[in-house]
Amino acid sequence: MNTFIKRALLSASVLGLSSGVALADFSLTILHINDWHSRIESNNKYESTCSAEDETEDKCFGGAARLVTAIAARRSAHEGDNVLLLNGGDNFQGSLFYTTYKGAAEAEFLNQMEFDAMTVGNHEFDDGEDALAPFLDVIKFPVLSANVTASAASKVGDRIQPSLVLEVGGEKIGIIGAVTTDTPEIASPGPNITIEDDIKTITAEVEKLKAQGINKIIALTHVGYVRDKEMIAQIPGIDVVVGGHSHSLLSNTDDKAEGPYPTMIDNPDGYKVPVTQAASYSKYLGEFTVTFDDNGVVKEAKGDPILLDSSVTPDEGVLARIKELGAPIEELKTRKVSESTKAIDGSRDTCRAGECEMGNLVTDAMLDRVADQGVTIAIQNGGGLRASIDAGEITMGEVLSVLPFQNTLATFQLKGADVIAALENGASQIEEGAGRFAQVAGLRYTFDKNAESGSRIVSVEVKDGDGFQPIDPNATYSVATNNYMRGGGDGYAVFASAGMNAYDFGPGLEQVVADYLAKNMPYTPTIEGRVIAAASAPMADEAKTEEAAPAAEPMVKVPEPLSGSTDLSTTAPTIATEAPAAAAEPVVKVPEPLAGSAELSTTAPTVASEAPAANDTTMAKDTDAAMAGKQHVIAAGDTLWDLAKTYLEDATMWKKIAEANPAAMSNNLTVGDTLNIPAQ
Repeated sequence: MNTFIKRALLSASVLGLSSGVALADFSLTILHINDWHSRIESNNKYESTCSAEDETEDKCFGGAARLVTAIAARRSAHEGDNVLLLNGGDNFQGSLFYTTYKGAAEAEFLNQMEFDAMTVGNHEFDDGEDALAPFLDVIKFPVLSANVTASAASKVGDRIQPSLVLEVGGEKIGIIGAVTTDTPEIASPGPNITIEDDIKTITAEVEKLKAQGINKIIALTHVGYVRDKEMIAQIPGIDVVVGGHSHSLLSNTDDKAEGPYPTMIDNPDGYKVPVTQAASYSKYLGEFTVTFDDNGVVKEAKGDPILLDSSVTPDEGVLARIKELGAPIEELKTRKVSESTKAIDGSRDTCRAGECEMGNLVTDAMLDRVADQGVTIAIQNGGGLRASIDAGEITMGEVLSVLPFQNTLATFQLKGADVIAALENGASQIEEGAGRFAQVAGLRYTFDKNAESGSRIVSVEVKDGDGFQPIDPNATYSVATNNYMRGGGDGYAVFASAGMNAYDFGPGLEQVVADYLAKNMPYTPTIEGRVIAAASAPMADEAKTEEAAPAAEPMVKVPEPLSGSTDLSTTAPTIATEAPAAAAEPVVKVPEPLAGSAELSTTAPTVASEAPAANDTTMAKDTDAAMAGKQHVIAAGDTLWDLAKTYLEDATMWKKIAEANPAAMSNNLTVGDTLNIPAQ
């Protein structure tokens, strides 16, 4: 039914009120989860497995046992009402239960919850058809995706349908599934599964349902909150969107929410579409009620996700079954591998948007394992880090919760230009919270998230002894990553196409990290300025410690070649490593003339004193007690932190220099520019 007809019927119904004809509204309550990620056991605040002690102290969330209890309770509360239970995909991957049972444990508990429909998520394809096909064999509810096509050779067969029609309370409800179109890049569907365009296939399915007289249509998607709002909800004929993939918390009461629950989006056909999602890991059960008018137009949608905390009593029967299934892996889970002096942040929000402690740990472990092979750079996708680790004892189970994918360590060689291209891929979808965001070791880079995708990398520097130098696009570097990324996963096609002398069959990444933690016990997580957002300050006040360097060390632009030179044949000016005498000004190393040039065509950096004004007697008096204001010509490697330490004898006073130079970008100092250094 097109919008014109809907509006015409609506107008006719309104006019009919004067003749005593009443509108027949239809209310539907939708319960839903998404991105469960095999969190069969409950989770702690770090999104890893909750301990028995935490359970006793009421610090745990979610898990299969709480889900079973909560779903049964909400169904009971809505007895006699019209209710659907929907699943937004990504039930696979994320705990030792999936690693051990490959979907069988998830299927058992999902069947007990009695879903009405589920869409596949990208992680359902992580192990190809070998895990998905057995899951589909035993699941007792429809599995949907309009943009998944299985060939005749596929083990999946026709068990993933594009849509279905359910009759609820005498009304027919159409439900259409869809999975993210980049599934071939971020998972492993294999040669017999094709992932098609989501908009095109959903639109075609809407037309089929409308031709059957269905005027209430739900899109059950695994494409992410942004795409649901900007694309899916704007497909004519879609009335409701129940989503997943981006792990988005929507709420009307939580100030950390990405948007209201539900988020109402204007459809171009003149009505509003509610869009919902319920975070992830079974921490919430989504619940909202939609009221349709007689013509299938949504009149109202309201609700809020339900927090599954200690107030929800876990189902005892489910707990017993979880214990039974967990027995074979309990010894592995509880084996101590190390200790940490504080919590190691591996949260999704952090590791997909900037440098994170878990990213530093994993990439450092990679480099440590292959350092004797000449490998100098490590890159890990933020989406491959699935949990944080709390302070204290670290078990193998916790390491596996962080790295559940059974990836192996891969090494290869790559040109500098291709390293930059890889980092561009990592930053290309930061606004969507995509998992491709690059965590690194052996290099540091600055990105501008406001720039156009593909042009976001501002600068890249590689480790050189105790310092850094600009990456050489033409040089060849030895790189370590995981075998998934090396094969082109998460958009890193350049690793597969341009990687040289690759070896993808190293030790398991989880074992590499466990060994590194054991070697460095107790481990202390750090943030070192490896990944810098172009608009960020060099250091946040709350990140300061008495002896720490800035949380994000400012980068400098690489200077253009000097006049008459085709490239930089000498290192940019740097402050000499020898400490100057206490009363002397910093010594500046002057580069040799460039090839083909008789002299330096630019003035060498100097540190010049600024004489006080003739009538400023106060400043003249103060020079005996404190260093007078000066000027400093920026050299490669300079940071405001270091300059404050040199001139003001207190590194934490870097903001004073920043305030004295409002035109300078404190996080991106330009070599050759002059800074005003205020008096102490």
